[in-house]
Amino acid sequence: MTTHPVDEVPPARQLAAFGLQHVLAMYAGAVAVPLIVGGAMKLPPADLAYLITADLLVCGIATLIQCIGFWRFGVRLPIMQGCTFAAVSPMVIIGTTGGGLPAIYGSVIVAGLAIMLLAPVFGRLLRFFPPLVTGTVILIIGISLLPVAGNWVAGGAGSQDFGAPRNLALAAFVLAVVVGVQRFAPVFLSRIAVLVGIVVGLAVAVPFGFTDFDGVADADWVGISTPFHFGAPTFEASAIIAMLVVALVTMTETTGDFIAVGEMTDRKVDARSLSDGLRADGLSTVLGGVFNTFPYTAYAQNVGLVGMTRVRSRWVVAAAGGILVLLGLLPKLGAVVAAIPAPVLGGAGLVMFGTVAASGLRTLAQVDFKGNNNLTVVAVSVAMGVLPVGVPTLYDGFPDWFQTVMHSGISAGCLTAIALNLIFNHLPSKGTSAEAKAPTPAPVPAAAPVREEAG
Repeated sequence: MTTHPVDEVPPARQLAAFGLQHVLAMYAGAVAVPLIVGGAMKLPPADLAYLITADLLVCGIATLIQCIGFWRFGVRLPIMQGCTFAAVSPMVIIGTTGGGLPAIYGSVIVAGLAIMLLAPVFGRLLRFFPPLVTGTVILIIGISLLPVAGNWVAGGAGSQDFGAPRNLALAAFVLAVVVGVQRFAPVFLSRIAVLVGIVVGLAVAVPFGFTDFDGVADADWVGISTPFHFGAPTFEASAIIAMLVVALVTMTETTGDFIAVGEMTDRKVDARSLSDGLRADGLSTVLGGVFNTFPYTAYAQNVGLVGMTRVRSRWVVAAAGGILVLLGLLPKLGAVVAAIPAPVLGGAGLVMFGTVAASGLRTLAQVDFKGNNNLTVVAVSVAMGVLPVGVPTLYDGFPDWFQTVMHSGISAGCLTAIALNLIFNHLPSKGTSAEAKAPTPAPVPAAAPVREEAG
């Protein structure tokens, strides 16, 4: 019996290289959440450093749970876990309005438990994710990530030299290296094209003064995250409600990521594996609340890397989880990775995130667009998904819970796609009275094969 590519274990040398590539792809996003939340709360540098190492440690543990799995926890696909950005705004509000970190961690623990309880319910919703919906969601994931890469290309949001021509030149150089390695290098090197691009980009960046390694000398050699370092968690109703909304958003986003990776690896996600994956998300989020960090979700950045490199082994991402655990326990190593300049990551990010969008188009190629309203479903859903990306302040006048849902282009587009697919392809059509009496409504035959493929 042949081993599925998802379950294959590459040689140790390749495991390490492929795994490091995944870590570099998500590192900037992983440390951004504790930096933003801690910065908004005006925490001292020592506490900020503690938040980052705790985050990296739990990122690694969460990734290992998701990829390797145990009992009914873990989707067992190459899925990288990281702190969700959907929780940033609510956590900043909770942390700065009197509740502090203990109130954040109390709400995070409750949200994690809620995700574990709701996982089977979400598993049963998989039939509402035919290729029409999944292709649209994957396309939106890619498009909504591109501004992240754009900020990196320009030097990183908030940087003093944002948009400087030299930043764009460095990013373009890295992009050219990645594309060149993928096109002309031997197979093994082409599969670590992103890693090669980042290493070459870093080698060029250092002599030109893009970065320095001063922070490495200041970092501790060993750092251990102890439970409830900032005090026992407190459970405040308003904080819990806000984090429960975040939980629903992240479950929707994670479902899209799971399905995207399932498509890329030729191992379709079924109701059971979706429930197992979401249950692992919930467990990781509870661990986050206990070990001084934040809610966890599948990282879309790494979905693009799986599609681009065509390395489908979950053990590669498990190796990345192991590297993250090391980075969390050895802050000096983390400081080395943190020294990689944003434009270097941006050049690689453009390829990865563009790959996610292209994968969505490939999934949509399976969908029949003749004689039905499927084009409208895609058009409106992509529009709703791109709106908060292009106009970030669009929903600022709405209540906090609405902003949490709609500020995420992925969740806004996903909910729109599900709703429109139900309206156009599942409700009876309004035709002539003869059509209305027919046992099979007119739109259903066109949509039926689409639903079967999703199963």
